[in-house]
Amino acid sequence: MNVDYLGEASLFGRETLYNGGFPSSLVSFFHLPQSLQLQKGITCSSVSLQKQKCNIKLYAVPVRAFSCQFASTGSASSRADLGSQRKHIASAFTVPNGYQRPGHMHYRTDGTSTSEFEGQLDELFNEVRMLIVSGRKSDAVELLQANYEAVKEQMESGAIGIEQAAVLDIVALGYITVGDLKFVASILDILNNIVDSLKDNEPFLDSVLLHMGSMYSTLKKLEKSMSAYKRAIDIIEKKSGKDSSFLITPILGMAKVLGTSGKTTKAVESYHRAISILESTRGFEDEDLVIPLFSLGNLLLKEGKGKDAETCFARIVNIYKKLYGEKDGKVGMAMYSLANAKCARGEADEAITLYRRALQIIKDSNYMALDDSEMEKMRIDLAELLHAVGRGKEGRELLEECLLINEKSKGKDHPSSVKHLVNLAASYSRSKNYAEAERLLRIGLDIMVKAVGPDDQSITNPMLNLAVTLYNLKRDDDAEQLALEVLRIRENAFGKDCLPVGEALDCLVSIQSRLGKDDTELLKLLKRILRIQEKAFGYEAKEVIDTLKKIVFYMDKLGMKDEKFPVQKRLSLLRTKFKNQMQY
Repeated sequence: MNVDYLGEASLFGRETLYNGGFPSSLVSFFHLPQSLQLQKGITCSSVSLQKQKCNIKLYAVPVRAFSCQFASTGSASSRADLGSQRKHIASAFTVPNGYQRPGHMHYRTDGTSTSEFEGQLDELFNEVRMLIVSGRKSDAVELLQANYEAVKEQMESGAIGIEQAAVLDIVALGYITVGDLKFVASILDILNNIVDSLKDNEPFLDSVLLHMGSMYSTLKKLEKSMSAYKRAIDIIEKKSGKDSSFLITPILGMAKVLGTSGKTTKAVESYHRAISILESTRGFEDEDLVIPLFSLGNLLLKEGKGKDAETCFARIVNIYKKLYGEKDGKVGMAMYSLANAKCARGEADEAITLYRRALQIIKDSNYMALDDSEMEKMRIDLAELLHAVGRGKEGRELLEECLLINEKSKGKDHPSSVKHLVNLAASYSRSKNYAEAERLLRIGLDIMVKAVGPDDQSITNPMLNLAVTLYNLKRDDDAEQLALEVLRIRENAFGKDCLPVGEALDCLVSIQSRLGKDDTELLKLLKRILRIQEKAFGYEAKEVIDTLKKIVFYMDKLGMKDEKFPVQKRLSLLRTKFKNQMQY
């Protein structure tokens, strides 16, 4: 039996459009789709704090910051009068301006009031930020380390309180920014012990806990993240009530962690609570609603609830239209999200219309440059959908536009053009114009080899696509040589049991099958692919179904009836499982 059993569906799915790096099919290359897919992944000066006669230099730099008002008393009038702007770390999202933190009473420690202490925190924060932004990373680390050592000295002298917690909070945030996550983990262990000993009425504690929640989330310590967010929420609720807008930031942080943890129902409840608080305090069309609506919409899309997600994104579109007019770039960006929801619901024509309107609005408003990566992604998304519904010529025009814009911006032989050449080649392959696909892929491969050399893993994506194209041109010997070369390079780069290697093996099996290679050797390769999948996705993952089907085929061909039975039973159970899920 020839390779057709494995062939077109197995190989064609790799002729996919991508946005740099390894293709998204690495995540699902064992249930390769018939339809064309787009691939998206590439891939100070010192400030003195008077405490135990130590000089402490203070604060850390965020990637994204939001403004909060800090008041020295708890009254509404004092908050209005003393609304000095503070910088805090946003926990995994940009929080709209205007969210306030609760006011705190003055307190004194060796003559330093909270407002003075806060000023010192801000000064260090800004100083570290300036150092990192200006490229002086080593100076920033030196400053952070000096503060860390000063706090350690204080703690060894018996001073363990909110001042030490606040400084460690800043130091940890600084190390997060410079990328030293291992040291952040050790600082958080110390910080956690301190805050556990503090009463809820301590000033700054809610902010420290909020930052801890964000940092634990970055470190993938999700239970600790949720615990920190929960305590921050409890503290704010006691001080300001359950409907206070001060709750928005920790509730959104909690919602994000819940979603990441797979606790979707609770995450949705948290997003709805944040939205409800904002509606009651700001109204139903306030711009601050955009962030929770956007986060909720994306979560619902991920969970396959396209209709509910569509409601969220449609509301964002209406909010932006009312605030900025129908031709503002923000409206275009919101339309793009709404188009994604329409697409998820299978409403292809409506999605295509929205994608085109979104791109036109963003372009006409000069909201972002034509060569911006987000604009590029939108064009590729639309091209993918157009190919999927049989409008390949329109999709190819968009891909050609991407290539021309990239060449104009970065030059004709720049490595960044390769992703667009690969995408165009995939489009031509979809139309069975394999000769043009080969030409484009060879251009892309030559560019990459000149840029990074013949053994770099980044050349393997155009190389593997070229192998597939040669296979479709019935030039199997040439295709095999390229697939073997991809396998060699990826094994050297990533090891023998990784997903990129599995993709190369899957392609190689299809080619060698048609070449008439030994069935026993092909079965060994398929079992190796299965082990890679099981390691990456799990024993009962949907991704293993096609590989099991191929293994059953070869076992049957080789007369391995006893060995085939448990594999066939497993395949049958998995098919039933996922068929029932689709019906549900």
